[in-house]
Amino acid sequence: MSPEFAVIGLNICIVAVAYTSVFPVLAGKNVKKIALLDLIASVISLCIVGSVYWGNDFGFSLGLFEVNWFWYTLITYGLCEIPAYLWYVKKHRITL
Repeated sequence: MSPEFAVIGLNICIVAVAYTSVFPVLAGKNVKKIALLDLIASVISLCIVGSVYWGNDFGFSLGLFEVNWFWYTLITYGLCEIPAYLWYVKKHRITL
């Protein structure tokens, strides 16, 4: 498995667990709590990926350009998180 797919897989797993198990129990309909818990989830992802690629010059491809592990993890986490957030807001009827 390529490092890019491993990071995306990790992000998908973290987002899935967060939005289906953790957020309904700890945040409910509170948008501020959702944002805080999502920040914590993204830091967990960054810590896991960083533990493997910190100090490594490996470039991660985003199609048109290459970035380091930090930006790749952060960007792909955001891309995984946006649909989950929209689903969560719709499912729990949260007004913004």
